[in-house]
Amino acid sequence: MLRQVTPGRYDAYEGLLAALADPAAGQVWMLLWHGQAGSPDAQYANMEVDGFSYAPCVTSAQELSVSGWSRAYEVVGGLDAARTLYPDHYGLWLNPHAPGGGVGIPWLDLRRVATGLDRQPAGPLRLTEPNIEIPQFYAVLTQNAHRTAAVRSLRRAWVQPTLGAPYLAIGLDVYDTSPASVDAVRAMMRQSMAAVPEGLPVSTVAMSDPYDPVTMWLRAHARPFYDREAHAAPAAPGGGYGYPPPYGGA
Repeated sequence: MLRQVTPGRYDAYEGLLAALADPAAGQVWMLLWHGQAGSPDAQYANMEVDGFSYAPCVTSAQELSVSGWSRAYEVVGGLDAARTLYPDHYGLWLNPHAPGGGVGIPWLDLRRVATGLDRQPAGPLRLTEPNIEIPQFYAVLTQNAHRTAAVRSLRRAWVQPTLGAPYLAIGLDVYDTSPASVDAVRAMMRQSMAAVPEGLPVSTVAMSDPYDPVTMWLRAHARPFYDREAHAAPAAPGGGYGYPPPYGGA
């Protein structure tokens, strides 16, 4: 399968991710730089490619033999490896000894493996400001957000995955994630979805998620289209239209 993964073959790459996520078959031989398998001091080897960190591994006992690795190793499920590595922004590099250098899986894709491939869009993602005109939906959503005390602000992005249909993403910034707040925000979105034009896919992301690529883009590039605190802030005193405020009388 690794030989089928070449630049532009995103379908083959998705197949590789699915195989890695399969609990019954997705095993990898993690190369240990320090310690022994199962010991508290065991430490994965690491490598850096284009400024990004990866933990190298091999995909079979035969590949381990061919690699010439002389230190210890640990056999783990691909799903477990993904769950261990992505929170520290480490990817997984498969068979780095192979002709061509093997295949690297960035940490963002390990996150997809760990949380469910069907729950996250296939990257690399193209993210832009939405250019579709849906004022009624935004008006309804803003009104409902204002009535939902848990919502601090809302942002938006147009997301084009590598595979699959593009969609509108709404970034939800909330004051807390208590069950009552989560239920209120879900109800807000359900009520607002009635105003979405037929056929337009809409998804949500939590602005508190430190690993979501859509959230990271929204934080860096998108200003809120609804901001409770800005909406509630009193207007600054002044003369208006650029004139200075009047001086008080003596």
